[in-house]
Amino acid sequence: MAKYVCEPCGYVYDPEVGDPDSGIAPGTAFEDIPEDWVCPVCGVGKDMFVEE
Repeated sequence: MAKYVCEPCGYVYDPEVGDPDSGIAPGTAFEDIPEDWVCPVCGVGKDMFVEE
């Protein structure tokens, strides 16, 4: 699974790790994250992420 980078802050979403603090389980593909999820570092939406 591909990793995605938040363009404004550089946070990397790694599907193998997920985002447990936001309720995203390890193994969750970026495409499967709910549309209302935001970057845990800077708070921007999924539309600000690019595939690494």
